[in-house]
Amino acid sequence: MNEQQALIIKDLSYRYRKAGQPVIHQLSLRVKEGSRFGLFGPNGAGKTTLMNLMTGLLPYRSGSIQLFDTEIKDNADFVKNNIGFVPQDFSFYEELTPVENLEFFGAWYGLKKTEIKTRTQQLLAVMGLSHVADKLLKEFSGGMKRRINLAIGVMNRPAVLFLDEPTVGVDVQSRNAIIAFLKEINKDGTTLVYTSHQLKEAEDLCTEIALIDGGSIISQGTLNELTKTHQQEDLEGLFLQLTGRAYRD
Repeated sequence: MNEQQALIIKDLSYRYRKAGQPVIHQLSLRVKEGSRFGLFGPNGAGKTTLMNLMTGLLPYRSGSIQLFDTEIKDNADFVKNNIGFVPQDFSFYEELTPVENLEFFGAWYGLKKTEIKTRTQQLLAVMGLSHVADKLLKEFSGGMKRRINLAIGVMNRPAVLFLDEPTVGVDVQSRNAIIAFLKEINKDGTTLVYTSHQLKEAEDLCTEIALIDGGSIISQGTLNELTKTHQQEDLEGLFLQLTGRAYRD
């Protein structure tokens, strides 16, 4: 039986204006529905650009990105209704409270008022933030802000959740809570597409990985498959062998 694909990318290319070379070059990729998919690569490899293309934030002209067999560039409403995005940069209003932020983004997603209220209370409880629900976000710690960033990204119960460095700069407790939450929603059916420099964290979270370099996928499979093929003990060894040890700043 064929496995359902949450995401299919074919021959995708993208070049920024005034850039000499494409940042993404004839890239093809498949992400199975229900998987916890990790995308890794050195600085400048094209990870963030690819993430922005997959979520519809950047328009593409060359190639194809299909979300559940629907071309995303022609179906903005379908994309909005089916994906969530947790960017590396905070995507909320610091002058508002958690409740006000979640209500705003819930309305943006088109949720009904009763659903927004229920979902807001649920997410604040899950994230351990009910006690600060009416405090301004500018007063929050980095870990608390990360959890609100995540709550906003899942407000609409997305079928596919994109995560760009979701635990950067947080303490161990917040990191563990975030990873546990991601595993839980994955069990409930949400496909995860995740990128991070936290390779040990990635080994624990991801069921399948892909390495990107020079704007193209250079290897894809389960961690066990790839480490065996390339005779490495872990993701870090695999990463260094396939992308090199030179600085990429």
